[in-house]
Amino acid sequence: MQIHIVQPGESLYMIGKMYGVPYELIAQANELASETRLAIGQALVIPIIGSYYWVRPGDSLYKIAQAYGLSVEELAKINAINPAGILRIGQRLYIPQEKKTPIDALLYVEPRNPVSQDMLAEVRERVEQLTYLAMFSYEVQRDGSLKAPNTADILSIAKDAGVVNMLVLTNLENYGFSAELGHVLFTDQAAQNNMIKNAIDTAKASGYADIHFDFELLLPEDRELYNQMLRNARDQIHKAGLTLSTALAPKAGNVTTGIYGAHDYKAHGEICDFVVLMTYEWGYTYSAPQAVSPIGPVTKVVEYAVSQIPRDKIFLGQNLYGYDWTAPFGQADSKPARAFSPRAATNLAIEQNASIDYDTLAQAPHYTYYDQSGIEHEVWFEDARSINAKFRLLKDFKLRGIMYWKLGLSFPQNWLLLEDQFTIRKR
Repeated sequence: MQIHIVQPGESLYMIGKMYGVPYELIAQANELASETRLAIGQALVIPIIGSYYWVRPGDSLYKIAQAYGLSVEELAKINAINPAGILRIGQRLYIPQEKKTPIDALLYVEPRNPVSQDMLAEVRERVEQLTYLAMFSYEVQRDGSLKAPNTADILSIAKDAGVVNMLVLTNLENYGFSAELGHVLFTDQAAQNNMIKNAIDTAKASGYADIHFDFELLLPEDRELYNQMLRNARDQIHKAGLTLSTALAPKAGNVTTGIYGAHDYKAHGEICDFVVLMTYEWGYTYSAPQAVSPIGPVTKVVEYAVSQIPRDKIFLGQNLYGYDWTAPFGQADSKPARAFSPRAATNLAIEQNASIDYDTLAQAPHYTYYDQSGIEHEVWFEDARSINAKFRLLKDFKLRGIMYWKLGLSFPQNWLLLEDQFTIRKR
């Protein structure tokens, strides 16, 4: 696959001619709302096998070959050129497709009541590219009983496609994560055992193979109590023939205070069959405008994670959304940012005639626009370039796989590049 960045004056027809691909296929692959309108700076995935490289000043065949993991002889032979010859600036070279890397892919799904036909259709569309589907969520009550989501036909659709269904337990209470509820479950042994038993019984009855704890915003002093609960859960869950996993807040070190303090990377790595890193939300609803998952901070979290947890247990978390912030930014009276999909963010840029910039430090696209009232907005989102940066990180650190939050947010470029670069394991 080729990633192309729209330049001033380019049309979809011109881009198609450049790569020898019908422009209709490019529009279809990227799920473009219009075949006639593009945004300057917009990233497009060109549906070809392999990619092209145009020679730049200072390039050599050796330098280009090294960048793509090829020998000079291989690159010269593929392009039918003399390996000792001189390259021309602007000369097009074909780069063959890299060997696919085997990984696991995990996607959270948060069904509403009732479950829409659109959601069921999207589940059917995505299951072939998944190893796990995580049902968010079974809300644990203070007595250990579970408040179940409406799963409709989602579980059977996933199972028929060879996907492992995951039962997600949360400490959600009154629409927010509750540290108090977590403490009750850590200290009330009867409620804790009731929760574990109910989770196992539900898993066996409904066809879940993994029980996943997504307990967040816990009291930092409950760190070891949480670990003890997970050990108790592991013993009972494994005895029932199921696996145990957890979601971990993004930390770049052994932080023991604050809202992330209760998450003990080393302990979770020892206790659980696998973990998912929630490596997003640097930019969030009430923050100043910024990248949701900037590559620098994400990399630091991964570096710490692999120092504490076996790599084959770690999933890199990835957001399938961006935010639209309204001025004034980052103040106490600022409006909450609006979350929306990467596809919607791109369409809004086109609608507003906004040029999309790319922050190479954060590895994230962004733009500004003014609404009908003249109020400034700043948008940060994900595109083919930013997801490609996360894929490189995943490969470089040899992690088990990638986790997405969540189904229902359209990002067609992600799925194209995922299929192009990886073989998704079924377990």
